[in-house]
Amino acid sequence: MSAEIQIPEYARIAMKALNENGFSAFVVGGCVRDSIMGKIANDWDMTTSATPEETLEVFKDFRTIPTGIKHGTITVLIDRQPLEITTFRIDGTYTDNRRPDNVNFTRNIENDLSRRDFTVNAMAYSEKYGLVDLFGGVKDIENKIIRCVGEPDKRFQEDALRIMRAIRFSSVLGFEIEKETADSIRRNKHLLKNIAAERIRVELEKLLLGDDAERVLLEFSDVIFEIIPELKATSGVKQNCPYHIYDVWHHIVKSVASGEKNKYVRLAMLLHDIGKFDVKKRVLKAKHVYN
Repeated sequence: MSAEIQIPEYARIAMKALNENGFSAFVVGGCVRDSIMGKIANDWDMTTSATPEETLEVFKDFRTIPTGIKHGTITVLIDRQPLEITTFRIDGTYTDNRRPDNVNFTRNIENDLSRRDFTVNAMAYSEKYGLVDLFGGVKDIENKIIRCVGEPDKRFQEDALRIMRAIRFSSVLGFEIEKETADSIRRNKHLLKNIAAERIRVELEKLLLGDDAERVLLEFSDVIFEIIPELKATSGVKQNCPYHIYDVWHHIVKSVASGEKNKYVRLAMLLHDIGKFDVKKRVLKAKHVYN
């Protein structure tokens, strides 16, 4: 496992431009994690000590898009490649369990990494300074662990979508979720009601396509039942059929894991027996009436 990150040319151009103007700049997050794991990183993000206004000035000769300027993010197009560049920041309070009400910009990379979700995503890299890993991200990658940065309850109460991200990473990366983080997921799963269904759907689809989808669906079935309450009724329901050896929920999970790695197929498998409990109730009620 190597800490040497091969930065794509368009990101290298951006990093050099920021450095030459007196600012520090790092690639950060998932691209660093994937590179350390020996995977091809598809999305590259950059963080910098430059404020949004300073970033715009540095890239005045490039096309820029103020995609999230309130929170410090500018998208720069370099060689036709979009690159999100975000100012080092400290998040303010979160009152909607999703986004900070305000942010404060900082010149300190340590402050920026401290606000991130999981240790494996809280690493930054620059050719000038090398790898910055303050929270043991490399060690957790080696041990295949998903662990919150800092206090798990705080992380999930800030942004409840992180609950879905945690179990999605567990499924896709094949990592176990560390106990304190897992316990916090279960304590805070009710906060998912504050998250847009569209965002939850995206994370769920990615989870279903993971190699460890079966394990995660069974281990965190309570989280799945939180976002799709109708599935809860399938848990523990026996199937009076010689061709079924599992209860309805376990049968559903096995079907998902056996299905083609296509999001529509796996969503269909997740939902294909969702009405079985209600049907069984009606059949039993009918038998009682007619007997």
